[in-house]
Amino acid sequence: MMTDILLERRGRVGVITLNKPHKLNAWDRPMRDTIVQALRDFDADEAIGAVVMTGAGDRAFSAGQDFAEAHAFDEDRAEAWIREWETFYGLLRRLTKPVVMALNGTAAGSAFQVALLGDIRVGHPEITMGQPEINSGIASITGPWIMKEILGMSRTVELTLTGRMMPAEECHRIGIVHHLVPRGEVMNKALEIAAELAAKAPLAMRLDRAWFADMTEAGFRHTIDAAIRSHRVSYGSGEPARKMEAFMADRGHTLGS
Repeated sequence: MMTDILLERRGRVGVITLNKPHKLNAWDRPMRDTIVQALRDFDADEAIGAVVMTGAGDRAFSAGQDFAEAHAFDEDRAEAWIREWETFYGLLRRLTKPVVMALNGTAAGSAFQVALLGDIRVGHPEITMGQPEINSGIASITGPWIMKEILGMSRTVELTLTGRMMPAEECHRIGIVHHLVPRGEVMNKALEIAAELAAKAPLAMRLDRAWFADMTEAGFRHTIDAAIRSHRVSYGSGEPARKMEAFMADRGHTLGS
């Protein structure tokens, strides 16, 4: 039976594979909930020392939010949606074990944000990464905060307002892809790094990751509050639904029919 998330163990490494390649591994609430539970289970398992997250297929790690879900949001659902991201992002930030992102393809929007919240990223020369929400009428609030912490304000502004996708070489040059390897070696490299991290002192690893989160906790909380305010206004206006419909129509798909 096909499932949207595949879980496996490779020695002391837990692997989470996003398994919706026909939709570029775009996620909706049930899929995100499953990822959150898998992360919690791996984090609680003493036999697991690190986690790898990747995507099925050769096109996308994840295209981010599934428009089929977000198209129908009103103000209240938009606020609940941000609370769901607060849970997902907060868990990634507070996990006691390191996370390696094996980028098999594009990481866009919220998937770009999730990838940045991992500890080490491995990709290949054909991947792209970016924050294209503005092109589909979605305001970017959590994304710019995550990007600013890692990339700085100047590049965050440029990426957010243009919505452009960065090619792999740029991602590697600016340090958000730590290892650029041939396409067929991404998963092996990610597993190699994860196994090395899993062998580190677990208490020191937990304390280091906790401190990274503590250093940025106030900003994270402020960002979630700002995201709720902005997305209530945005989705209440109807602009995201109209822009999503146009975005998908340009690609031969229909939303809301």
